[in-house]
Amino acid sequence: MALLDTPEIGETTTTTAATMRGEIRRRTSVKADAGIGDGLYDSSSSSKTNSSDDGENLNNDFNENGKEQIQAGEGTMEESKGNGEKIDQGGVKKGGETSVVHYAYRPSSPAHRRIKESPLSSDAIFKQSHAGLFNLCIVVLVAVNGRLIIENLMKYGLLINSNFWFSSRSLRDWPLLMCCLSLLIFPLAAYIVEKLAWQKRISDPVVITLHFTITTTAILYPVFMILRFDSVVLSGVSLMLCACVNWLKLVSFVHTNYDMRSLLNSTDKGEAESRSSNMECFYDVNFNSLAYFMVAPTLCYQISYPRTAFIRKGWVLRQLIKLVIFTGFMGFIIEQYINPIVKNSRHPLKGDILYAIERVLKLSVPNLYVWLCMFYCFFHLWLNILAELLRFGDREFYKDWWNAQTVEEYWRLWNMPVHKWIVRHLYFPCLRNGIPKGAAILVAFFMSAVFHELCIAVPCHIFKFWAFIGIMFQVPLVILTNYLQRKFQNSMVGNMIFWCFFSILGQPMCVLLYYHDVMNQKVKNN
Repeated sequence: MALLDTPEIGETTTTTAATMRGEIRRRTSVKADAGIGDGLYDSSSSSKTNSSDDGENLNNDFNENGKEQIQAGEGTMEESKGNGEKIDQGGVKKGGETSVVHYAYRPSSPAHRRIKESPLSSDAIFKQSHAGLFNLCIVVLVAVNGRLIIENLMKYGLLINSNFWFSSRSLRDWPLLMCCLSLLIFPLAAYIVEKLAWQKRISDPVVITLHFTITTTAILYPVFMILRFDSVVLSGVSLMLCACVNWLKLVSFVHTNYDMRSLLNSTDKGEAESRSSNMECFYDVNFNSLAYFMVAPTLCYQISYPRTAFIRKGWVLRQLIKLVIFTGFMGFIIEQYINPIVKNSRHPLKGDILYAIERVLKLSVPNLYVWLCMFYCFFHLWLNILAELLRFGDREFYKDWWNAQTVEEYWRLWNMPVHKWIVRHLYFPCLRNGIPKGAAILVAFFMSAVFHELCIAVPCHIFKFWAFIGIMFQVPLVILTNYLQRKFQNSMVGNMIFWCFFSILGQPMCVLLYYHDVMNQKVKNN
């Protein structure tokens, strides 16, 4: 019988026969518990000096969840001797004198009182805490990957080559740096146009034409600079990401101000007031709010944002240290694992299908680690650091996308700044203009595919539209995973299908297609 499942059974210590016969008279009283049938024996000793009687209670309480709590108190019986020594229960002092306490867990007490499920059964598995199993997975993951890292280092040595990221050509990438700094001209131009529009010095058609010109130039200008100066891949990717963020912010700024002017010019003032509680803020464009918006970790413009009270400098320092560590770990995986796998592989579309599947599966694990590190570094560490420095209050940069049951749910959870932008400035405007819901979703994926292609194909100087096709392929995957989720009606099945389609097969294939061509280009150039 396990001790944790039963009341405590007191220990009876042996004493000398002379002490038991001459000094201790035992008296036993039994109190039966009606609910369980357990007996309780109380022991007391009497001597010529003061004696104390201790009672022990056994309580059986059942809460509403059916949990049993059996508590046994502990008593203390002290005997006073001629030398003034005090003896605790269960202890042995001078001369072998002891106190004896008895607990009884009756054999007739029922050990099984109700129907219970095993903790790992399907009905009870989600009602249990699995923190221990999670810790076990972490330990096993660290052990297995630690062995693989040591084995890789022993076999190939340290393969980190900084030339892939920062070669001598990186020093000649100053035109891209100047291009990145000059992107600030476009928000300033958009502000001037909006200022004139709020003062009613230019008409709405002119405003729309000017904004279209500004936003189009803001995205095409970096593309031209990257293609013109044949930059390093990392420099080109950084510039294109900045350009895309700048474009999305400009569109949000322009669209929001246009909507506010429409509300003020609307004849239905009641509708305008019901749609906004701060109408007094709509009467002019604010340069300070635009400047804050351009550096804030959001893509949706508004007059003011929720702000925190102060900046936690120590917290920022800790996050910066984490950012450096995880960025270095990501670079290590890329150089030590992904680059050799890609170099030693043929093009996945030019070999046999079994070879392509083997390469994709071999690349899937390091690629998944890099992708998770990228997500953690950018969406959690960097955006939170930026938000803390700017006292930006809304830190919901992502949701629990790892629990996504379908591809559609993943796209709604993993990148909240972009998701909010699409919903606010693309999806619902399409619906308001009579576009069906399915077509609006298709438009959203099409725009996402275009920007993914720009951020990858332009810096790599490879225009084969692999990224565009990969994003557009998400549309049939959305339909398929939604159908499978409805068919199986099981969250675990849907989540496993999502991980399999998106992270194990999709991303490694895209990496092989693009990265393979990039590596081949570098080999040819060398």
